[in-house]
Amino acid sequence: MKAIMVMFDSLNRHMLPPYGGDWTHAPNFARLAERAVSFDNCYAGSMPCMPARREIHTGRYNFLHRSWGPLEPFDDSMPELLKHSGVYTHLVSDHPHYWEDGGATYHGRYNTWEFFRGQEGDPWKGQVADPPMPDDLKQMRFPVYRQDWVNRQHMATEDRHPQTLTFDAGLEFVRLNHGEDRWFVQIETFDPHEPFFSHQRFKDLYPHDYEGPHFDWPDYKRVVESPEQVGHARMEYAALLSMCDHSLGRVLDTMDELGLWDDTMLIVCTDHGLLLGEKGWWGKSVQPWYNELVHLPLFAWDPRAGTAGERRESLVQTIDLAPTLLDFFGVEPPGDMQGAPLPVGADEPVREAALFGMHGGHVNVTDGRHVYMRAPVSADNAPLLEHTLMPTHMRGRFSPAELADLELAEPFGFTKGVRTLRMPGRTLFNPHRHGTLLFDLSTDPEQRTPIVDDAAELRMAGLLVELMRANEAPPSQYERLGLPYEGEVTEAHLLVAAQQELAEQAAEPLPDPDDYPSGRFSLRSPVAALLADPVALEVLRRHVPGVADSELLQMVGATPLIGLAAMAGGLLPPPRLRLIAEELATL
Repeated sequence: MKAIMVMFDSLNRHMLPPYGGDWTHAPNFARLAERAVSFDNCYAGSMPCMPARREIHTGRYNFLHRSWGPLEPFDDSMPELLKHSGVYTHLVSDHPHYWEDGGATYHGRYNTWEFFRGQEGDPWKGQVADPPMPDDLKQMRFPVYRQDWVNRQHMATEDRHPQTLTFDAGLEFVRLNHGEDRWFVQIETFDPHEPFFSHQRFKDLYPHDYEGPHFDWPDYKRVVESPEQVGHARMEYAALLSMCDHSLGRVLDTMDELGLWDDTMLIVCTDHGLLLGEKGWWGKSVQPWYNELVHLPLFAWDPRAGTAGERRESLVQTIDLAPTLLDFFGVEPPGDMQGAPLPVGADEPVREAALFGMHGGHVNVTDGRHVYMRAPVSADNAPLLEHTLMPTHMRGRFSPAELADLELAEPFGFTKGVRTLRMPGRTLFNPHRHGTLLFDLSTDPEQRTPIVDDAAELRMAGLLVELMRANEAPPSQYERLGLPYEGEVTEAHLLVAAQQELAEQAAEPLPDPDDYPSGRFSLRSPVAALLADPVALEVLRRHVPGVADSELLQMVGATPLIGLAAMAGGLLPPPRLRLIAEELATL
């Protein structure tokens, strides 16, 4: 028995032909749906990138206990369990976060691994002089932005693209070992994650008129770009998606050629989606976790079942991947795993409800019909605590200041008797601004209009608490969310109606700057220009205290004020922007 897992990053379900996508060129995803089982009700769990990968290894939720980080010393790792049971495991990937402090313990769990450099500003090629960079709509130009343009110079042809090299290596492993037994290969590409860098033959699949600035890397913020610019970015994403489809086709061709369908499991999955202007947002993590981000595509072929071209309605999640692969190879899953093998052979229920979210953000639950997004009960989003023995963020270690107030927490059941470090956590964006939200997917599948329904909220909040308790969520999470650590959830714990006005304000679209008054200064004025004028500076200080002292201004000084509002996650709501615009127009 053998297994191949093809993993994409930020793959949008609704843009794939098997899930209703009717304008993208992705024939191999359609072909896959004919050869495998398609899951219609698959949800993410912990997000974003590395938290999702921790779930793939451990088969359990992790976002209630810690933020982005490595595998912990007490974690069970599916590839390592397979390795110890005589299954050869191999990872090929171009995912740059494996190289960083916050991902450093994942690849070592496999027998062997290969990595290909250059994605998303990966610190790969050294170049002191600035590379050529076009006029670009991207405003948040951190060092990775410059590095990405250095890297692109070394990917001039498709055969040198990291995605191509990743699939080359994965298929080399398959060809070399197809006659052997008991192996698992994970072929994982960072695409179609931003930046949407692909080559011309894939762009040619999406002809459109566009003469504006370069735009293939949206910032995580509200949409303030023109419809033409939004449409162009979606085409750039679609071109990269089509490149992913081409790579998937290479895997399917190899399975056909080598006759692997008889004894080889195939799983094709992703970690989360990406908003491309839907609901007025770009990206992820800075807004609620809408279905575009968490309702995932998932395909599986199990030669033991032999079912192909069928669909499953069962509610499944990322935490089910590890138990599925362990079960396929006859390896008993450890008791700490919360997932279950995917119901490939028959559409059997797996769970009543699914938990999902990001550390410090909304804690969410769905039963397949309702989606309940629980916001913090207070604006300070506290208490928020980290529980870890691996104190690292994405690209760096915890600072001494972050560790100054650490203490030892009592063990959780899944830490195998080991106490963790407990310390204050942090988030870049506060979910309280968006309020608590409840959606009925049966009447509002696109989550356009949140509802107030006390009975439905009471049921969903009960499911949420039940799953939190099963996950051994720390007491701080219940306090942060205003939910009971013990006892029943009651009407006194409901928040949707209480936070409805807050949610409505957060959902209000940003204004068109042309509809607001303007003079020497306006909403289109660069922030740096406003800060350089003493009177304009006072206007900003009056309406946005502390803005002049933010270290982020080093990165966004050239950004117009309306662009800063798009990034600020509710800090500059439309009524306040109008007041600022009116005062600036008089200067």
